[in-house]
Amino acid sequence: MKLGIDLIDQHLDYFKGKRVGLITNPTGMGSNFLSSITILKEKVNLVALFAPEHGVRGNFQAGERFSSYVDEETGIIVHSLYNEAKRPSQAMMDSIDVLCIDIQEVGSRFYTYIYTMAYAMMACRDYGKEFVVFDRPNPINGFDVEGNILDLNFRSFIGYYPIPQRYGMTLAELANMFNSEDSINCRLKLILMKGWHRKMYFEETGLKWIIPSPNLPTVDTTVLYNGTCIFEGTNISEGRGTTLPFALIGAPYIKPEEWAEALNACHLDGVRFRPAYFTPTFSRYASKLCGGVEVQVLNRRTFKPVKTGWTMLEVIRNLYPNDFQVLPPYRENRPCMLELNTGGDFINKQKLTLEEQYKLLENDTKKFMEKRAKYLLY
Repeated sequence: MKLGIDLIDQHLDYFKGKRVGLITNPTGMGSNFLSSITILKEKVNLVALFAPEHGVRGNFQAGERFSSYVDEETGIIVHSLYNEAKRPSQAMMDSIDVLCIDIQEVGSRFYTYIYTMAYAMMACRDYGKEFVVFDRPNPINGFDVEGNILDLNFRSFIGYYPIPQRYGMTLAELANMFNSEDSINCRLKLILMKGWHRKMYFEETGLKWIIPSPNLPTVDTTVLYNGTCIFEGTNISEGRGTTLPFALIGAPYIKPEEWAEALNACHLDGVRFRPAYFTPTFSRYASKLCGGVEVQVLNRRTFKPVKTGWTMLEVIRNLYPNDFQVLPPYRENRPCMLELNTGGDFINKQKLTLEEQYKLLENDTKKFMEKRAKYLLY
């Protein structure tokens, strides 16, 4: 198959005579293993790089803020888009005529790269610039959809638009939907892939996986991410600081056999839970022994990550009512992280039973699939 960046020679007219800016990171690479930075530097007038969370070279950890700097490899200015503003300033935009993006997203509402793209599209609209998307595969396929639609009262940089956790779209399709459905209305151009099919998981593309951020080292991790990332808003470790982030879930107060037995008794499709002990080397509970489970996906096609994550949280809440805690908001008068991750307060405030949560997933998934249909490009 061919990535969007592989097909740039067919679209050089988009960039002729223009100063070009690029949003990218280490995943921005062609099938020939040349970085998008190198490809664009050779073929167009690349004058600026724009860095999402983790930086252009992937050298910053999750949540680590950084300022603009000069890229040592190319001598090109790198503008940080992971700061308080989170979007390009007028001064940044004045230096370019067209802004493009080539980056691997992971098929998750939580993932900040898709909102970096949306904010950049807004800046292009505001300052009269063109925006170009080099498309890439959704690594967890573009067919399956699961989740509740974000309540805009809980809007944040890990959930800005009314989409479910697992949206089953590519970056170009999302850009197309954001531009129209959410009224960004920038001058948008899409460079699509060739040979990609909606039901493909990343391994089926024949491409090599390049980690999009430090805690998503494998495609297996991205499959779990939509389910277990919610634990970062609680006093449970989501496995950061281990070799199996988002697969090892636990805390010092959890008894592994007890939790695993209760979870396996739920008979969730495509998954089993193995009792596990682990000691994170950084992040929550660094250097402390945790009891918990390893989430083992047996069948990706039937596994429901969001349903699984919500079930895990409900079970642990019932098993350890005196130990389990939802973490307070980072900022006063703002929703807490659990509410931001779940896109509402119904889990935090226990407004819905688990069965009612399942029904919400079913209804919202169906609703979003109907909405997204007209924006699918493959």
